[in-house]
Amino acid sequence: MGARHLVQQGTDAEIFRRSCPLVIMGMMFVRCNFIRMLSTPLTTQAVICGGGPAGMMLGFLLARAGVDVVLMEKHKDFFRDFRGDTIHPSTFQLMHELGLLDEFLKLPHQEATDLHADMNGVDIHLADFSHLPVARKAVGIMPQWDFLNFIARQAARYPGFHLLMETKVTGLVKEEGRVRGVEADGPGGTLRIHGDIVVGTDGRSSDVRRLSGLHVTDTGAPIDVLWFRLSRKETDPGQVLGRFENGRIMVLLGRGDYWQCAYVIEKGGYDVLRKRGIEEFRKEIAETTPFLKDRVAELVSWDEIRLLSVVIDHLDVWYCDGLICIGDAAHAMSPIGGVGINLALQDAVATANILYPVLAKKEPVTTDILKRIQKRREFPARMVQRLQVFIQKGIHARRSNEKLGKQVPFAFHLFRWVPWLRRIPARLVGLGIRPEHIGTPEMVLTGR
Repeated sequence: MGARHLVQQGTDAEIFRRSCPLVIMGMMFVRCNFIRMLSTPLTTQAVICGGGPAGMMLGFLLARAGVDVVLMEKHKDFFRDFRGDTIHPSTFQLMHELGLLDEFLKLPHQEATDLHADMNGVDIHLADFSHLPVARKAVGIMPQWDFLNFIARQAARYPGFHLLMETKVTGLVKEEGRVRGVEADGPGGTLRIHGDIVVGTDGRSSDVRRLSGLHVTDTGAPIDVLWFRLSRKETDPGQVLGRFENGRIMVLLGRGDYWQCAYVIEKGGYDVLRKRGIEEFRKEIAETTPFLKDRVAELVSWDEIRLLSVVIDHLDVWYCDGLICIGDAAHAMSPIGGVGINLALQDAVATANILYPVLAKKEPVTTDILKRIQKRREFPARMVQRLQVFIQKGIHARRSNEKLGKQVPFAFHLFRWVPWLRRIPARLVGLGIRPEHIGTPEMVLTGR
């Protein structure tokens, strides 16, 4: 998918310069209270395990509403290339509802008001966001580390927000069959945190869901993705988000002076590619995306290429007494459409809206309340997963059939012939199914 009507808001150098100070600020300013070995447990209201989009947004919204929150992130910072970068119109709308949109837009990013795909040399106009009922009618590309640091800074304004970096959950604290908190390893050793509710937001490899024993159903995925960088030149096309060439698919995200590239391969095909050699892989990339052929030599070895194993799975039940999982921890998504971030943020908003009234009144968080969260968010997640499975099967079929791979699907031609059809994928990608809105209040800050 390519993109038109781009607004360049910053360079990659600026992104890096901004990220490093923010990480340092995170250690000093974001209430990263590195708790030393504790003889008595820390007590809070909400224990959130995982500082990705779902966890950070949930922690922010609850702290903003006056709830005491401890959020744990196992890494020392948010700087990781494999994180998704998509900012959906629904996310811009959340920033608007929070009164943060103008400040948010100052972060380095790019925007596209519509999306295109280059399929076997044919330009396909896939989605038109200009008709969406939101404050910012565009999809954005923003490094996720900037997004997470931004939310962390906003959350740090509230006294109830406590962010513990380099802190990994290692066990669940249970009393009379109910989860009462977590055990974790941090920079100062082992600690125990008690809370009224534990929320697993630690992604598709969730330690929380593994420790909880909740059952995972794997839907399966016939594809994997190779993740690497190539330099970007001023003469390159604009924000080209994807190319389909003879059954091969390359997705590109512009990050200032380089392209973050995602190349789709068959599930389990990585070892086969490696045996063929790096030179053959460079040739394949050049054939798929011709304007990159003068720099594929930048891929010196396989060490510069990371394998992202695509997973689509879901928890049958998202919760047990005292604990719930949301985001990828509850429903791991394929990278197709970049909608995983959108769903994670929507989960966080819905969870905050439902949990806040209970936590504010110091009432117990019952399983009936947790069931309401799953009921609210399960349908959108499962519907998107089914759509992703359908698309993945189509991708797999085109990679496996040379004749089919050279054709442009009839449905894609319809987008060219009937412009209003572009609003359908725009709404599905941009807003999702059952979009959420901010329902939590904001506490009054003295001296703000």
